[in-house]
Amino acid sequence: MSGLINYVSCGVLWLGLLVKAPDLLRHRRDPYLRAICAVLGLAGLCFFLGAPPTVGAVNRIGGVPNLAAPVTYVAITGYCAASQVLIVHWRGGPGVHRTARRWMVAYAVVVLAIAATFTLGDAPVERRTDLDTYYATTPFISQMIVLYLFAHLTTVTVTAVSALRWARRVRGGLRAGLALLGTGSLCGAGYSVAKLVAVGARWSGRDWSQLGTTVSPAAAGLGALLTVVGVLVPLMTPQVTEWRRARRTYARLGPLEHALEDLLTRRTLRLPRPRLASPTTRLMWRQTSIHNALSHLDAYFDREVYDRTRAGVLEATGDTERAEAAAWAAVITAAVRYEADPGREVPPPDGTGRLLDRMPDPTALARIADALTGGVPAPAACAVPSATTTTAGTV
Repeated sequence: MSGLINYVSCGVLWLGLLVKAPDLLRHRRDPYLRAICAVLGLAGLCFFLGAPPTVGAVNRIGGVPNLAAPVTYVAITGYCAASQVLIVHWRGGPGVHRTARRWMVAYAVVVLAIAATFTLGDAPVERRTDLDTYYATTPFISQMIVLYLFAHLTTVTVTAVSALRWARRVRGGLRAGLALLGTGSLCGAGYSVAKLVAVGARWSGRDWSQLGTTVSPAAAGLGALLTVVGVLVPLMTPQVTEWRRARRTYARLGPLEHALEDLLTRRTLRLPRPRLASPTTRLMWRQTSIHNALSHLDAYFDREVYDRTRAGVLEATGDTERAEAAAWAAVITAAVRYEADPGREVPPPDGTGRLLDRMPDPTALARIADALTGGVPAPAACAVPSATTTTAGTV
């Protein structure tokens, strides 16, 4: 009687709604997004209203025995309508809005029928968990029960078939989300089927009420969890993929930042490290630090070192990108050493030999970092402005 499964399921669904709420506020006119949020919100409301403590509270506040039953059934019917609208928008094609309106009208008729049958029926004894089987043979009340169960079963069946059929034609996060949503809908079908079997058993004089009080809530709870995950996975997959890519690039740029560490610290060129930031933000911070250092070193870059290194690696490998990465690794290494040399000469004011107009882009930075770790073959040693010697592609 605690309703733990109901409240946990409700919390999971409304958590999914909370995740999507900012998108809904930004795109209020998006019918697909509205349908997703309606499905999550109404599904959570169904579980909340179906919890025994909530049932008792609704009956007590309304002053009508079992008033919570039609209220819950109406919420379930609303969820069914939202689910069908979501499926319609998924399928797309001509007449989407017309088809969506037809489903909404159909379920509005079901809502009116639920209200009418409850009004015409007689359910004086409060039943918080087994109303379906207890009143399965009561005129009008039994029709109300069968009506909402068939409406729900129709919805989850259509959703499961549509989601699983579509999942066979797509890949990636969308396929995983559709598979989870279809499986969750099948679990939801288990809720309706278990209750219908229990009601049918009651019609034949048997008492299988445990199906409605234990199996149905468990199937519905599992279905709610899978449904939320299925809805959110396709929406979160691009973000997760971007974060994974950012983490890999961030780690890949480590050797290049390490080569510039002394300069960044000594010249205070690094911005404060972001705390509790996303991988994308941390990557931007590292790239900005590296670009700050390269901009400072620009006056110390030696074009001759760049050209000689590039030509040597290009001749050895035939790979233009690797040759340019090795050339940049060579001039950066030479410039760092030259800039840190106390006896260095001040760079010429006219910027002779500077490479600023060819500053590497973010993709090139990763290849330069690879070159610094020995990932790119290095040519023979060449001279640097301070008359010291450096080996291309080494730190």
